Amino acid sequence: MVPNDAKREPTFAGAAVEFVDVGFMAGDRSLLSGLNFAIQSGEALVLLGRSGSGKTTTMKLINRLLTPTSGSVRVQGKITTEWDVIQLRRQIGYVIQETGLFPHFTIERNVGLVPSLQNWQPKRIKARVHELLDLVGLEPAQFADRYPNQLSGGQRQRVGVARALAADPPILLMDEPFGALDPITRLELQQEFRRLQQELGKTVVFVTHDIQEAFVLASRIGLMQDGRLVVLETPEEFLRSSEPEAQTFLKTLRTLDSVRSKE
Repeated sequence: MVPNDAKREPTFAGAAVEFVDVGFMAGDRSLLSGLNFAIQSGEALVLLGRSGSGKTTTMKLINRLLTPTSGSVRVQGKITTEWDVIQLRRQIGYVIQETGLFPHFTIERNVGLVPSLQNWQPKRIKARVHELLDLVGLEPAQFADRYPNQLSGGQRQRVGVARALAADPPILLMDEPFGALDPITRLELQQEFRRLQQELGKTVVFVTHDIQEAFVLASRIGLMQDGRLVVLETPEEFLRSSEPEAQTFLKTLRTLDSVRSKE
């Protein structure tokens, strides 16, 4: 299904996030146009596309790192510009490729940062940090007192996920978080994160240019091209898409499968 660019009224039923006639300009250059789609509560939407297609710009409109030039983005039924920006971002965890961990903080302090800013009691913060380290596969007794430079890349990304989940936000944004990892670690984290997302029921928006990653993680795939959403379908439907850009991405899968069959 190709999203309809026609103007429409917002519908909030089951939607955690909704884009209504959204456009975004950088100076006189259009980066996004005609975005109309909803992200349902509890789903994992993967925004797939080439570099410069508008994936990350779209994501940044959700937590108000950017604001639309036209149209509106709604989070939990409320336009993002009507939210207090701090309260909005407390509803949204954010994980990036570089993790953004504070190098002079221990892992426990990094993960517990947002709860501490929300004035949680120290005992509650410690319990939550240990719970989350267990959840992402890091033994608290072994890792809580370490510093980021004492961890591998994969371990740091696990900590980044734990930190994003610390205050239990209903929405999680992930901007190519596994892109810098080796292929084996990357696949392990993709599979573990998919399990985690299903277990916790979080609404996830995940940005990637890797179609294999999209198929591992997505309940739906949104394919972006030149600032527009050209496909929004389940992985099964995406495989049957006749959209030219979808066919280009699917060709890379078929090429990889062909190489594997010759090994």
